Amino acid sequence: MNFEELIKKLHVLLAEKDVAEVKEEVIRVMKSYKSNKDDWKKYAHFSAQSYTRNLVDRGNGKFNLILLCWGEGQGSGVHDHSGSHCFMKIMEGQLVETLFAWPHDPNVQEQLTEIDSKTYENDQVAHICDDHGIHRVENRSHSNPAVSLHLYSPPFDAAQSFDENSGKAKKCKVTFHSENGQINN
Repeated sequence: MNFEELIKKLHVLLAEKDVAEVKEEVIRVMKSYKSNKDDWKKYAHFSAQSYTRNLVDRGNGKFNLILLCWGEGQGSGVHDHSGSHCFMKIMEGQLVETLFAWPHDPNVQEQLTEIDSKTYENDQVAHICDDHGIHRVENRSHSNPAVSLHLYSPPFDAAQSFDENSGKAKKCKVTFHSENGQINN
């Protein structure tokens, strides 16, 4: 299966059903695609300032398929997924996901509690939703970039970002560095 076939399979899978009904099937389909850089390199745009979110497909309003490009040492802040399911497939390199418990009380400042940390490598697939907690994703390598494919269903345009030391949250707009291989200005 090539990258375009993967996208078509995801369209079919999510056309009629809610993602929660087909979660295991989405994971299976994403695992079945063996990453081939020649398939997806046109979507892979990096930035020296931060990781990039490159929109590959809008999934007919059912999902967003996004290629994230992580330079050496780059990572996300701690964030939620606005009620969406997130599937992450490692396309190249290695990423560390750190899972945190939700803050107990948004009115009380307290350090976030780390629940778990996992390292994902080429072709592995992870799943998270807000029921699991909030998380941070990082490329801890100082010599190799990383690339991951994310499917968010339903798609969302804003999420909460959390301060790790205080637990305080702020709304952040979701933006794309590129769409369909073309860098946004």
